[in-house]
Amino acid sequence: MDIINKHIFAKKALLPNGWSNNVIIEIDQSGLISNVTENNNHKVDADLNEEIILPAMNNLHSHSFQRAMAGLTEARSPQGNDNFWSWRNLMYQFLDVLTPEEIYSITLFSQMEMLQSGYVGVGEFHYLHNQIGGTKYDNIAELSEKVLEASEESGISICLLPVVYERGGCDNRELEGGQLRFHNNIDTFEELYNQIKVFLSKNENFSLGVAAHSLRAVKNETLNKIIDLTNGPIHIHAAEQVKEVEEIKSFYKMPPVEFLFENFDINKRWCLVHCTQMSELETELLSKSGAVAGLCPVTEANLGDGIFNGFQYNEQKGLYGIGTDSNINISLTEELKTFEYSQRLLNKKRAVISNQKQSTGRKLFDDCLEGGARALQINNGKIQKGFNADLISLPNKNNELDGLKDDKILDYWIFASRENDVLKLWNKGKCLVENGKHLNFDDIQSNYRKTIKNLQEKL
Repeated sequence: MDIINKHIFAKKALLPNGWSNNVIIEIDQSGLISNVTENNNHKVDADLNEEIILPAMNNLHSHSFQRAMAGLTEARSPQGNDNFWSWRNLMYQFLDVLTPEEIYSITLFSQMEMLQSGYVGVGEFHYLHNQIGGTKYDNIAELSEKVLEASEESGISICLLPVVYERGGCDNRELEGGQLRFHNNIDTFEELYNQIKVFLSKNENFSLGVAAHSLRAVKNETLNKIIDLTNGPIHIHAAEQVKEVEEIKSFYKMPPVEFLFENFDINKRWCLVHCTQMSELETELLSKSGAVAGLCPVTEANLGDGIFNGFQYNEQKGLYGIGTDSNINISLTEELKTFEYSQRLLNKKRAVISNQKQSTGRKLFDDCLEGGARALQINNGKIQKGFNADLISLPNKNNELDGLKDDKILDYWIFASRENDVLKLWNKGKCLVENGKHLNFDDIQSNYRKTIKNLQEKL
């Protein structure tokens, strides 16, 4: 691997033991941090001199193709009473025209925006597998490979999470319409999974897990079988919508998160995404399990999903991370801010996700570094020897940011700064974002504009 910078100097850096001044980060040829020197008072001889360095974040939940729908679903439908389910119908119409080449372009653009926002890795919850109408591609992994090809081009680390989606509901009703592009049974999923494994060997930034769309869309026996396919991460949508919870309670006689704990070994390999409709018992079970709650606050707000029980979960030291889900607004700081603000509105308190030692911004940032790394099983989230040199530097143009110390830096950047994107981003020591822009920004954006124009003409 070609490492551009072997030494990075930071006037201030966030290390595992807290903030430190005059830090030299040394990076070896494999992209790992080989040494960290604090309080260096000697003449600095580094490849780069930065003001503020932070660990880069992982985006634990994304449906990249939905980026092209941003802003197109905000009108009221003829039926009124709009919610997640009416939004989903619009998504199915979108799927009726989407081609593999367009999926590649949209994925590449969304990943570029993620990198510019401060995300170095992404968990792609990939359930778009089939042709329009549901027929399999000759290469069953056609669309998965398009996502991975985009990841090669963007440079982002990706944990691909191919998704099983085999039924329309707990009563095993058949899939229809746009859902047919999602369909896999256990046999076709195993074939897909094995084909993806072959492609994964091409890039050290690729990894593989498995995902079940939801208890509603996947049989118990199928979920057990896909778990056995991998030692990697296991992700599932859980308790996102009231209607979903009611269907599962009616069929299984208990709510979804409780049912998962009753019937599966929910441990640190698992990420339960959304969980916006949990009971106090379910919140306690999840917080003590070592599993990660995958929160996507901007999308959850946009879709009217509800609000995660963050106050109780935080008090019980549950682990969580953040994702961009529908990618309607790809912004690391907006996800963190929206999560905290939702808790303030729900609980009528301030500084809900904080403690006596860490400010709100610092607590949110640290928690999501840990949760994102665990959910995707990526060796990052710390500026420490032996970890990936996955780093971001913050813009230093803002006078208010420049005058702040320690946790106040994160508080301002997350809650008050208009310069929410990062100045630079390194993935395993390789610089992908410079001066706030991806190194291939112009080409990626130009191709995306053509794609969007073609899509709008078809819709």
